[in-house]
Parts: sequence; C-alpha cells; structure tokens
Amino acid sequence: MTAALSDVRPIGERLRAWRRRRRLSQLELASAAGVSTRHLSFVETGRSAPSREMVLRLAEHLDVPLRDRNLLLVAAGYAPVFAETPIHEPRMDAVRAALRQVLNGHEPYPAVVVDRFWNLVDANGAAALFMEGAAPELLEPPVNVLRLSMHPDGMARNILNLAEWRAHMIDRVRRHVALTADASLARLHRELRAFPGDVGEAIAPPEGGEVVVPLRMRADGRELSFFSTIATFGTPVDITVAELAIESFYPADEATTAFLRERAGW
Repeated sequence: MTAALSDVRPIGERLRAWRRRRRLSQLELASAAGVSTRHLSFVETGRSAPSREMVLRLAEHLDVPLRDRNLLLVAAGYAPVFAETPIHEPRMDAVRAALRQVLNGHEPYPAVVVDRFWNLVDANGAAALFMEGAAPELLEPPVNVLRLSMHPDGMARNILNLAEWRAHMIDRVRRHVALTADASLARLHRELRAFPGDVGEAIAPPEGGEVVVPLRMRADGRELSFFSTIATFGTPVDITVAELAIESFYPADEATTAFLRERAGW
C-alpha cells in the first residue's frame, strides 16, 4: 500500500499540514481564500466539514499539486475531480504533438520531457549526447534522467564540474520534496545523495561573471558547456499534463554551439 493510500488523516489535518508547509498563518490563508479565520480554524480542527468548493479553493491558494487535491477531496468525502490520463491515450494527441513540436524545434540542442520523478517521457535526437557511454541498465525504461546523470556509470564520468552541478541538482530535488511532500521524491533525493562524489551541504557562491550554474561535460574529446530552461503547461487540469516538464539545454559558449551544429550536420 502506498503512503498516500495509507494516510488516513482527516481533511482538517491534511489542510493544516499543507498550510504549515507553505508557512502561512490561518489569517493569511483565510484572507487569501476569502473565508473567515474562524471557519478555517473549525475546518482544520474537524469542527466544521468543508464543502467540495471550499476544499478546492483552499487547495488552490495553498498551491497543492493536482494529485494531492484529489486526495484532499477523498479525505473530505468527495470524489476526485482531476483525471490522470496516460500520455499515449488518444485524448493526449494534442499534448504529445505540442511536446514533439518543442523538442524538434530545439534541435540541434538537447531537450527532454520528464515527469514529476524526472523519468524520461520523450527527448529529441540531440539528447542522445547525454546517454552515450552510459551503462545499459541505466537506459532501461523508465530512464530517470537524474539517476542517469549522477550515477558513476552514467553521465557523471563525463561531467567536469560534477560536485558543483550535483549540489545544485540535489538541492533542486530537495526543494521539490519540500513543496510536494512526495515520499517517492524523498527516496530519490536520498538515493542521489548516496552516489559517490564531493557534494557538501553548502552550495558554493557563483564565480565572477556567471549568471547560471553550467553543466560542463566532455564529449568526443571536446569540453562542452550548457545551461537549461524548464517549461510547463500553463493551465493544466489533468494530473499527467500538470506533472510534465520540458528541460531545454542551450550552449553556454561558441565552442559548444559549433560542436552541436557539426554533430547534427548543420
């Protein structure tokens, strides 16, 4: 049984936990949601049963992930309202087409689509650069791009600034765990921290002139440097769509640009 299914806390306790996770007082949440502090207090203590609309309103202002909004509704005695449609179903054709358009349009630079656990959903041809030389077991579906990048038999052997890059990526996962309270993400965070490598608790300050933390790696005897951006769907109402992210990598210097264009035959 999963942690989510085995969690039998009443709706009030669940809402209070999310409010505290977001570091909001009852007054702050009540004011933002347009309800009285007294009513919110009664909901949290179980003295008042919230309507379905109230659960959804509070969840919206608490920025609760759609998956967890369904759990809040069930805890309050209501049916879930957010669907979770498998990515390969026909009704997701438009979503897949949009993802593929972005991936293709980013060539000859690498881009990947990942789910909430950083499992690979799709990638363009240029992203094969990151998978070359990795142990076969790391490339068996579902490929976890963070595990692939930090495992000593994966990309880690070719990353030149491994300690710096790992520290920032592990902190990124830690922040996702704090935002979502997801037990599976917490396990991934512990796994990544356990990989060998010099990753301290503190993240070093940036060097002069840097505006982002680059990914520096070696490929075909060349030193490459990348930075990335992340895009998500703007107004998702399906759990699968809400949990997708496109990470697009851009060359951070002219040498990397030239390498990628040559590699693609441009």
